[in-house]
Amino acid sequence: MLEETLNHRRSLNSRGFTLIELLIVMVIIGLLASLVAPTMFKKVGGAKRKTARAQIELLGTALDSYRLDNDTYPTTEQGLQALRVKPEGANNWEGPYLPKDIPNDPWGNPYVYKSPGDHGDYDLSSYGVDGQSGGDSDNADINSWEN
Repeated sequence: MLEETLNHRRSLNSRGFTLIELLIVMVIIGLLASLVAPTMFKKVGGAKRKTARAQIELLGTALDSYRLDNDTYPTTEQGLQALRVKPEGANNWEGPYLPKDIPNDPWGNPYVYKSPGDHGDYDLSSYGVDGQSGGDSDNADINSWEN
């Protein structure tokens, strides 16, 4: 009988963690996450900016190929879609100049294209996180005429 009682108590004590132990573990995990998360989110923002720059360069190469065939860049009205679908009046069009559809910027916004541009033959920009011209940090514009 005594042996049964001792075995019953041992089984009750070894069933699992107490609520306090679980709460302590959750607090520790939360503290670790709050230290690591800001560092990781900074890297994500930088990666998106690099992706936008790379996409602008890729679109610029396609625009240059279009110009070589047609003697001019697509107009603002024709837009970047002229790299995929032959626009009216482009008699020497030998596209598509991009293998896939025109991508949005890494934040899901369309790239802003203007030709003739204010800074060259064309201007190509991503407005960053906020999708509006101007701003700084992650809201800063990424432009084809800047390095």
